[in-house]
Amino acid sequence: ARSKHDDGHKKVTRKITLLAIILYSKEQNITTTMKYSLFAVLSALTTSSFTTAQEDDGLIRMKVMKRSNHEMVAQHLERENKALLMALDAKNNPADITLVASSASLRGAAHQSSSFEEQLAVAQGKSESVTIKDYSNAQYYGVLEVGSPPQEFTVIFDTGSSNLWVPQINCKNCGYWFMNGGKHKFDHSKSTTYVADGTDFHIQYGSGDVKGSFSVDDVTLAQDIVIKGQKFAEVSDAGGLGMGYTLGKFDGIMGLGFEGLSLGNAETVFKNAMDQGMVNEGKFAFALGDNKEGELTFGGVDKSKFKGEITWVKLEEPKYWQITLDNVSAGSYSSGKTNGIVDSGTSLITGPSLEIQKIAASVGAQANLLGQYTIDCSKLSTLPKLDFTINGKAWSVPGKDLVIQSGGTCLFAMMGMDIPTGPKWILGDVFMRKFYTVFDYENAQVGFAEPTY
Repeated sequence: ARSKHDDGHKKVTRKITLLAIILYSKEQNITTTMKYSLFAVLSALTTSSFTTAQEDDGLIRMKVMKRSNHEMVAQHLERENKALLMALDAKNNPADITLVASSASLRGAAHQSSSFEEQLAVAQGKSESVTIKDYSNAQYYGVLEVGSPPQEFTVIFDTGSSNLWVPQINCKNCGYWFMNGGKHKFDHSKSTTYVADGTDFHIQYGSGDVKGSFSVDDVTLAQDIVIKGQKFAEVSDAGGLGMGYTLGKFDGIMGLGFEGLSLGNAETVFKNAMDQGMVNEGKFAFALGDNKEGELTFGGVDKSKFKGEITWVKLEEPKYWQITLDNVSAGSYSSGKTNGIVDSGTSLITGPSLEIQKIAASVGAQANLLGQYTIDCSKLSTLPKLDFTINGKAWSVPGKDLVIQSGGTCLFAMMGMDIPTGPKWILGDVFMRKFYTVFDYENAQVGFAEPTY
């Protein structure tokens, strides 16, 4: 492990990057489109090598990739086809389909809609119920290591949760060797720094449970930041994440939220890195690439990635990265004062179902059973920009960036989601790609700046 200061006691900012990979939710009835996408999943390569910056600035960089628009659209079409088949089956047997609604957490336990008609209404944006968020649409990934000697894992860096978990050896529903080579699984018997904890770890997702137990070991970020004695979960059954996890290339999740979201009273990896003096500042920042390389920085900000000043916004509560929104507007639509979270684990922009329905209707987008929208590709040039007014300043996402296009299909990059006791809006990767985004843990604030990339 390196100390807080490198050669000459020079302070440095340490960086770790993300790998963007593809998540698919395919179980059966393989269509031609599904075969094509499965081929893309199996043939894509996960890059996890570390590279040193050409300039001698002491920073550690890794390559970043983002899954293509074609892959996202192909996944959407497959899921839509499957949803239609499920809807037809459910008319005869309603017990076969369950859309789960969220309670207190974006990814926590949930209650069920009472009828197929209600469930169908939820998916079409006609109800204030909500399907639970999962990771099937996550886009950005990176590498960390657990144990001594280090065992490598590809994880989603998720500001919407707080625990670190990876699959253990003999994990059930944790991938197969013929799909992307299978999952990397943690073998604590090979780690000299492993300490047993044994406390149960249990998260209920929309499609089922994810279970395991807590352990303690060293965690390494970017081959440079070694966090000692990190409490994390070894997952023994990941069935709750469904086929999206089985076919996806990520092994686990590293939460970048606050302790208030953490199960088992586990301190987050980043909080421990701060406490152990492994980072210069209690900040991390995302510079997400759009079909080009991007970067996640731990311990400070990269001034080459933005211009002007960072606009800082205080959090409503240090739990989610939740901020007050003065207004959300698009064309004639205006929300008035509301709130939202900045979430790297969500690919789209989400908002209350009825509000998204209004925006979608105003631009001619059509809903499907999945609660997602498509739009006529010929209308792209006429789409209004989406403004999030924060602290009196409008942060705009151009209309063209609110669409994910491949061939003749255009997905509207907004989706309805109702969280009764949580945030109203989620500013996901579609928003974060437009701005250099800084998360200031020490001062409980988030910052935005105009990017240079």
